[in-house]
Amino acid sequence: MEENPPAVETEPEMTLNAVTRLLTHARSELSRVIAGQTEFIDQALIAILCHGHALVEGVPGIAKTLVVKLLARVLGVEFHRVQSTPDLMPSDILGTSIFRNATQEFALHRGPVFTSFLLVDEINRMPPRTQAALLECMEERQVTIDGVSHLLPDSFTVFATQNPIDFEGTYPLPEAQLDRFLLKLRVTYPAALEERAVLERHHRSTGQRGLESLALIPIPPELLPEAQREVRGIRIEAALFDYILQVVRRTREWPMLVLGASPRAAIGLMLVSQAYAALDGRGYLVPDDVKRAAVPVLRHRVILKPEAELEGYDADGVVRDILAAVPVPKR
Repeated sequence: MEENPPAVETEPEMTLNAVTRLLTHARSELSRVIAGQTEFIDQALIAILCHGHALVEGVPGIAKTLVVKLLARVLGVEFHRVQSTPDLMPSDILGTSIFRNATQEFALHRGPVFTSFLLVDEINRMPPRTQAALLECMEERQVTIDGVSHLLPDSFTVFATQNPIDFEGTYPLPEAQLDRFLLKLRVTYPAALEERAVLERHHRSTGQRGLESLALIPIPPELLPEAQREVRGIRIEAALFDYILQVVRRTREWPMLVLGASPRAAIGLMLVSQAYAALDGRGYLVPDDVKRAAVPVLRHRVILKPEAELEGYDADGVVRDILAAVPVPKR
């Protein structure tokens, strides 16, 4: 008598309860103040869910700072802001040791970096020495002052803004600094209906301070860590690991590029792809998640050859060309 074949155990479909609750709550609360900018809000949430940092590029006055401030309130975390200037010193951000006469000892005066959300406005106006002071904070989430290391909160996240059209008095970010940003986000002008809604809301309120003073409801403190764990648990098939690597490695040999993406970029592409899958409510990765993540993850990590720039190419277009050239794995 032929025996029945053994039953194949299938992995139960992953539920994304925490991610769904967090996204729904954050989008709902921010929409009470912010009109439009839904893509920017979602991408900012992705940076947070992936435990990464974001470089935000856009013209002044399109709610970059306001979105980050309100996100901190909704997520219930501490927020500090630094306005970059050419004379900003590392100690202005990190802090310094101060001698106290009362105790005859040195005490640490903590700088604004000791927070959960640090918004660095116009980061490319910082001198290079001060930019370098952020490297350890962003990579290791710690600060070394006078040879002593001080841990930053696990939720430490840097949102840095820069103006794409004002180059006077700026210091370009070095490649090592850029590579520590998980995402580079481009924020555009709102649509006509969204901008009309902005006018109407300001007309009804007492101005921007009136909008910012709205009582936003924060999420439960345990929800964000749980949502981050769910994102890291998104299932990735072997073929998609290969697909991610092919996209990143192709940047290193692409004829239009003088510098390709690093192994850190490959990890970032994987994490952000998982977050996009979570935003769609899926517990598994598909190639379209990688395609959506590729441009914001890679655009600041590749450097075009001068002749490519003269021919009108830009980083976004090159990344899209690379995606078109890499075969998509079959399901």
